[in-house]
Amino acid sequence: MEDTVSFPLIDFGASEGDAEYDQSGGAGAGRAGGEDGISGPAVGADGHLLQAHDGRVFVESAEEPETESSLAILMQVMLPFLVAGLGMVGAGLVLDIVQHWDVFLEVSELFIMVPALLGLKGNLEMTLASRLSTHANMGHLDKADDCISMIAGNLALIQCQAIVVGFLASVAAVIMGWIPGGEFNFLHALLLCAGALVTASFASFILGLVMVAVILVSRRCRINPDNVATPIAASLGDLTTLGLLAWIASLLFEARSSELWLAPLIIGAYLLSLPLWVWLASRNEHTKEVLYSGWTPVISAMMISSMGGVILDYTVSSYKGIAVYQPVINGVGGNLVAVQASRISTALHLATPLGRLPRYAERLCHNPWTVFCTSKGHARTARVLLLLVVPGHLVFAYTISYLKAGHTSLTPIFVVVYLCAALIQVIVLLYMSVVMVHWMWSVCIDPDNSAIPYLTACGDLLGTGLLAIAFHILYLVGDKDADLGD
Repeated sequence: MEDTVSFPLIDFGASEGDAEYDQSGGAGAGRAGGEDGISGPAVGADGHLLQAHDGRVFVESAEEPETESSLAILMQVMLPFLVAGLGMVGAGLVLDIVQHWDVFLEVSELFIMVPALLGLKGNLEMTLASRLSTHANMGHLDKADDCISMIAGNLALIQCQAIVVGFLASVAAVIMGWIPGGEFNFLHALLLCAGALVTASFASFILGLVMVAVILVSRRCRINPDNVATPIAASLGDLTTLGLLAWIASLLFEARSSELWLAPLIIGAYLLSLPLWVWLASRNEHTKEVLYSGWTPVISAMMISSMGGVILDYTVSSYKGIAVYQPVINGVGGNLVAVQASRISTALHLATPLGRLPRYAERLCHNPWTVFCTSKGHARTARVLLLLVVPGHLVFAYTISYLKAGHTSLTPIFVVVYLCAALIQVIVLLYMSVVMVHWMWSVCIDPDNSAIPYLTACGDLLGTGLLAIAFHILYLVGDKDADLGD
């Protein structure tokens, strides 16, 4: 193979799905079918031809690949985004109601668990969606046998991860609730642990099935699943998870005196089932590597989200109106950044071997101009996503107001301060997504498995913190309606 020869974009035995790929943001390079796990690619002197040690060939482009037009991205993202936002509004309405339930008033550590468990959609379902979207765009889901094997392995994997993360989220909530007060309540700890396990397990299974269906339908309809799968995960994730948590916690709270055995039985059953899910995921070639290497981002993200939960637990006692907006601002930020991270990851999978950045992205510390203002590539997507922030939040906020939910009036100053907090959150997250995904790729970490958990967890922490600051600013500047702080 001559390094000095310039090759056109050709098919090196790629599947039909590879050849059709023209929407996902990575169409600047041809690639032979295959996955990651590449070590030490051999690079041609001119940088155009890359060949991995396993024989796969990449045609590298010096320019950032063209994506869909801004209008095409907007049309594909907008409807799932609005549906997702209405799902988050529903979650906010649920949280606004259940914050007054006896179980939430007596076991306030539940508020610490809320962002961690709602963050499971970023840890598990959005990561699953990103992983399967990449496989779909590369044509790996076109064969029935490969598709069934990949789906079964991933469902077993997220069940395993959900049990572990749910258990750790409850432990973190107990510890973070115990340290300030200095009192440990064993019955509360059992309730938190059992509630988290049931919620995480059921929500992950239901949403995992929905993600699989969405991606397969998107592939069949020739819609880029990177644009629609993660928003739909967000739309159902918050509402399903929060509803399950409130219901399960309420049932366990009512049974705490008459049926003390119920919570320990649930905890024991889930912990005993864990080896089965580990065994199933470890036997599947598509999930074996993630099972062993994918814990750090999931657990780290859970801890970051739990810090957001501490902020929520502290501020909800002073500003009751914050509860209805917390799932909305966190969900919108996580939703938009997950779309961008998923698209960048797919583009990298199709452009170069894992461990080598494309020539257009060799600088990890991008300046804001290249992230948001260039004429093509991922900057175009970032602008479209930013364009959705203000109108989206206005729709969601006025929907909350129309339903007469929450404890906050939509005064002009509230709208301005709230929108500023939302814009700051999304701008920071979109910048982080470009830097983080490219950095992970450069150090041989698959961003499909690791980037979205960190980004959505940071979105939870940023969103809750900025929302708390916004409410405090409103109080300080004199927007002191009787209903601002209830």
